[in-house]
Amino acid sequence: MTSTITELTIGGMTCASCAARVERKLNRMDGVSATVNYATEKARVEHPSDLPVGELIATVVKTGYTAEEPPPPDPEPEPVREDPEDPELASLRQRLTLSAVLSAPVVLLAMVPSLQFDHWQWLSLTLAAPVVVWGGLPFHRAAWANLRHGAATMDTLVSVGTLAAFGWSLWALFLGDAGMTGMRHGFDLTADRSDGSSAIYLEVAAGVVTFILLGRYLEARAKRKAGAALRALMELGAKDAAVLRDGTEVRVPVAGLRVGDLLVVRPGEKIATDGTVTEGASAVDASLLTGESLPLDVAPGSPVTGGCVNVSGRLVVEATRVGADTQLARMARLVEEAQSGKAAVQRLADRVSAVFVPVVLLIALGTLVGWLLATDDPTAAFTAAVAVLIIACPCALGLATPTALLVGTGRGAQLGILIKGPEVLESTRRIDTVVLDKTGTVTTGRMHLAGVRVYGGTYGTEGADEDELLRLAGALEHSSEHPVARAVAEAAAERCGPLPVPKTFENVPGLGVRGSVDGRLVVVGRAALLAAEGIEAPAASEPGAVHVAWDGVARGTLTVADTVKDTSAEAVARLRALGLRPVLLTGDHRAVAEAVADEVGIDEVIAEVLPEGKAEVIRRLQEEGRTVAMVGDGVNDAAALATADLGLAMGTGTDAAIEAGDLTLVRGDLRVAADAVRLSRRTLATIKGNLGWAFGYNVAALPLAAAGLLNPMIAGLAMAFSSVFVVTNSLRLRRFT
Repeated sequence: MTSTITELTIGGMTCASCAARVERKLNRMDGVSATVNYATEKARVEHPSDLPVGELIATVVKTGYTAEEPPPPDPEPEPVREDPEDPELASLRQRLTLSAVLSAPVVLLAMVPSLQFDHWQWLSLTLAAPVVVWGGLPFHRAAWANLRHGAATMDTLVSVGTLAAFGWSLWALFLGDAGMTGMRHGFDLTADRSDGSSAIYLEVAAGVVTFILLGRYLEARAKRKAGAALRALMELGAKDAAVLRDGTEVRVPVAGLRVGDLLVVRPGEKIATDGTVTEGASAVDASLLTGESLPLDVAPGSPVTGGCVNVSGRLVVEATRVGADTQLARMARLVEEAQSGKAAVQRLADRVSAVFVPVVLLIALGTLVGWLLATDDPTAAFTAAVAVLIIACPCALGLATPTALLVGTGRGAQLGILIKGPEVLESTRRIDTVVLDKTGTVTTGRMHLAGVRVYGGTYGTEGADEDELLRLAGALEHSSEHPVARAVAEAAAERCGPLPVPKTFENVPGLGVRGSVDGRLVVVGRAALLAAEGIEAPAASEPGAVHVAWDGVARGTLTVADTVKDTSAEAVARLRALGLRPVLLTGDHRAVAEAVADEVGIDEVIAEVLPEGKAEVIRRLQEEGRTVAMVGDGVNDAAALATADLGLAMGTGTDAAIEAGDLTLVRGDLRVAADAVRLSRRTLATIKGNLGWAFGYNVAALPLAAAGLLNPMIAGLAMAFSSVFVVTNSLRLRRFT
């Protein structure tokens, strides 16, 4: 049976236990596998194709929350912008502001006895009532909805705690002694032992609501900041483009572009979609897409990516990918998928938060009964029980992983690093060996002329010199499309100027070329080709040597080599600094591979490996007990990338390699591989730090509250700032460089 992946937007979730409940209900459906993310408020559901999305939504609604089917794609999508007047944020800010203004005098009057005047308690009631009823309405409403579905969440704890404090105060004011003229009230940081009929807790009820609203507001703002990188990524695309139709420029929305369209891109404009330059030369700023600070020079034949900015000249670009196939769209999709996943550590937190609230309610009840039996003091018992309810809210647990993932993956996208999912982060911590493909990863994949050697004595003749050797060889190689031939021809043209045109030319597949240049019969290629022509040549010691002969005599050799990227040596040093052991893997000759390895500082070389043998090499290293990361860019690397414990695909490479990799490095710079490992490890460390704080906080605070060592209002403040701490700690990843 085929399955489909659907993303739903979930409304009404207020904490991690809400997300856990929705997830559990969806996963109980036949054939359904769901992941619900509290931070992004989204559910990613894999379900049978014949199961209507409406049934998924109905299940969520029955659980007490709202769900929306994804809207159809907009033919002219508006850029996603962060609206400063977001309705939810504005409502929260309004509720917080009024609650804070009303609560401040109530808290001050309760904490400073010298401010208390006759009938001050009735002013406190007048100010606290709107805070508890209206300010705390979101908590009460959510608690009631959960109660109807037989569930308890953090809203249950807040609602029960604040209403209990408010209800006790009403009883003491109207039926006890607290409403009497001249009543004075002290403030204690611990559970206060006094006559229950004269104790009021209005400052607790109002203060806790205000502090938790403050925490909820700061959390909502921080979550929006956490997702800012993805919004910025989605905003990169152009809205329309100038397309040449029948020789005339026409402005067309991006959604109306087709493969093969010719786009005119002027200086300062964004390139609307992925394509190839067909006319013009310019510099292109890809910094927002790849993190590369220097503009890239492009000319006819150069590939360009949608979202990049044309800096200088006018370009005509032929569209090669449009819509969801473009690199920008794929990047946004990868980042969103990564943010909706869960690391193993988060799954543990989810399991804990799912049972945490019922356990806390039992602890609060136990605290109340225990204090009453031990002290026969209802005031102290009530204070301790309310403190337990307030301090234990597991918000921080639910935010620990999603916020760090949001920020970490978003920051990665800004730097040209795409992390496919949370499980990838855990892989980066374990790896100890990094296998580097040579061509296109450590080297540019473009051949260059490395040396010219002219024979003397037996093989040489009078008058032959390096320039002459290169000029005649280059003239003949200019007619070939082979990468080695192109390297020789380009070097010859640069060094010797205009090259003569061969009178005759013949390509000998796998061996070289021969032809007539300036009245001479020239042969350029392997020793076997010269031998076939009856020409004796010395054995070439250099790997990649190309023999040159004319008029029946060997004249010299040209050495051609792949160009090592300028940044590769620094990248290898950075990988070593991370505790990784680099290995060079290539299908090239051992001598060539070892020369490249020496240049960049790699000790271990595995050469002359056939494309299908690369995955086998990875398996062999794993059997030796190593945990292996693989960096590659070609079709022949796809199997090895998938076999490795961690696959890093160069984004300049093929689609097959990018699909097989766990991390995609948008820029073709090996240094980004070290950055990717560092960012992944930093994100994982932040997640673990957040979870450690959240678990440790609740474990440490609950006994303090149960022992009567925390005033409920102080507990409310501490709980609110626990969540704020976790989100703020995650936001530090935005500064990763």
